[in-house]
Amino acid sequence: MIPENRHIIDARMNKNELEILIRGSEEIIPEDAFLKKIKGEKKLRVKAGFDPTSPDLHLGHTVLLNKMKLFQELGHEVIFLIGDFTGLVGDPSGVNETRPVLTEDQIKNNAETYKSQVFKILDPEKTEVRFNSEWMNKVHPSEFIKLLSSYTVARMLERDDFAKRYKSQQPISIHEFLYPLLQGYDSVELKADIELGGTDQKFNLLLGREVQKHYGIDQQAIFTVPLLEGLDGVKKMSKSLNNYVALEDDPDDMFGKIMSISDKLMWRYFSLLSFKTSSEIDNLKKAQEDGENPRDIKFLLAEEIVERFHEGKGKKAKENFIERFQKGNTPANVKNILLDSEGHAELLTRILKDSGMSKSTSEAMRLIKQGAVQVDGERVSDDKYTLNKGKESLIQVGKKKIAKITLK
Repeated sequence: MIPENRHIIDARMNKNELEILIRGSEEIIPEDAFLKKIKGEKKLRVKAGFDPTSPDLHLGHTVLLNKMKLFQELGHEVIFLIGDFTGLVGDPSGVNETRPVLTEDQIKNNAETYKSQVFKILDPEKTEVRFNSEWMNKVHPSEFIKLLSSYTVARMLERDDFAKRYKSQQPISIHEFLYPLLQGYDSVELKADIELGGTDQKFNLLLGREVQKHYGIDQQAIFTVPLLEGLDGVKKMSKSLNNYVALEDDPDDMFGKIMSISDKLMWRYFSLLSFKTSSEIDNLKKAQEDGENPRDIKFLLAEEIVERFHEGKGKKAKENFIERFQKGNTPANVKNILLDSEGHAELLTRILKDSGMSKSTSEAMRLIKQGAVQVDGERVSDDKYTLNKGKESLIQVGKKKIAKITLK
């Protein structure tokens, strides 16, 4: 819920800064405490934790990182916490089974890539980077028992994902109960005033307030943001679903992926990823209503995001995109094929088979793995690659087979 009396904090910050900070937030709890903290003179300690469970950060992560940057620009102390200890436990949020436990080497390697990627957004000189192994590896058993006594099993089972698993007799490992308590203990050690997290983190963030209270520390306010939908516009952005835009993608790939999203999803991305003000975005919506091509509006979004992660490359990425797809570089004899879609997206392997560009799904998989398939000029190597419904794609197999395929 967004604070209604936001005028209280206008004096602390520029109106546009406040509007962008608040925009896209899901819940701020408790509102009064948050407002009191923001309007005060104290530099706030703003924390967000990231478990290094995979090597890539993607645009979904930046919804949170963008908020951290805004707090940073307002003069507050931003803490980028790498959960190298909690990552060994595994966050049970939003899962219906116990997560596989990662090795220390996997966690260490992923953590190093996080450190390099996060400074594409945050100012390294103003960012406090911490690892929760710093304190968790030193916790005495008696202190650990004190932490465990701060919450009950009954309350833990009230958690939605635990409750569902318990009711359906799905296993819940004891170490999964530890995760939210450990996250809360991080807030104790870091003396966090505000903790940011996705909507799936709400239970953990609220429990952090309880753990701080247990240790006699001022309770943090929590600030949750939505989970960003992936390129398919349906499920949250995730590497495992191959619907993500990685911060490490090269400028042309990043630009092309953003241009592939639906016109409807474009406005969601503007809201959660753009640093344009709401009035600027409203003007763009009105321009579309008045007849401007949504493709041209999407150009602005793609260029802004590419420029953020590849300084000086946004305009060139746009020019390259136009050169590839809008200046007649497609062969004149290309076929136009319309395929029925069973959902919001279809596997490329099925599209190749149904369009006749491969004899079978297995052949399509083999061609992809051999690097013989390109989509919109980009080579595809993942046999789980999908195309979105309603999008026209130029697909090439080998040197001779080429077609424009649209899913309806």
